[in-house]
Amino acid sequence: MSALAAIHVAKKQLGLDEDTFRAVCVRVTGKSSTREMNDNQRNRLIEEFRRQGFQTASKGSRKRLEGKFAPKLQALWIAAWNLGIVRDRSDDALVSFVKRQTGIDHVRFVRDAEDAIKAIEALKRWMEREAGVDWSADKQRHPIFNDDRFRVAWAQFRKIVPGATLMGNGPAFLRLVKELTGHEFTTIFDLHPEPDMSGGEIAYVGGLPPADWLKLMNALGERIRRQQGGERRGRV
Repeated sequence: MSALAAIHVAKKQLGLDEDTFRAVCVRVTGKSSTREMNDNQRNRLIEEFRRQGFQTASKGSRKRLEGKFAPKLQALWIAAWNLGIVRDRSDDALVSFVKRQTGIDHVRFVRDAEDAIKAIEALKRWMEREAGVDWSADKQRHPIFNDDRFRVAWAQFRKIVPGATLMGNGPAFLRLVKELTGHEFTTIFDLHPEPDMSGGEIAYVGGLPPADWLKLMNALGERIRRQQGGERRGRV
């Protein structure tokens, strides 16, 4: 596979939208277009994507994580990556983390709910401690505040805008949602779909689509990593 082909496979595999992809290109190589890069710059970009979890297919390559609890663990791991607290997005790094928490060698062997909870809760505590994610649940408040995707995205926003509050910075958050996903909302509540019984059966309408939540968190994650990179360079 050529370097150009590998870059575009990585872009798709990592779920990067065009703006996020170009931001990574500029951060790593100083150029926004792969056509303008030389071979060395393209190889550096591929290495960065590998660091983010990109895996090329080969006969001897390991399959994607399997197991009853793998999807939940992977989702939290990528969320922690997008919050800037996980430095290695790869499945191998997640497997090592789970082993430290449970003593179990691989995620696919985590079959008992108690073992899974150890790893899941350890990840959540880490995200709460280091990134301020609010996992508290309250059925009396609006459902958006019990939505894990909003919890993570709002914590990301507060890393970009320290001290942000819903009252003071909610509109700025919604403007960023529009910028990164193309969806416009009037209030934070509108991010959550509402039940609709007009068709005789309950359905949910409106809200930010699942794919766009992923796009939003990935794009915010790239901004956080750029910000962290600038802070590290400033300390040198």
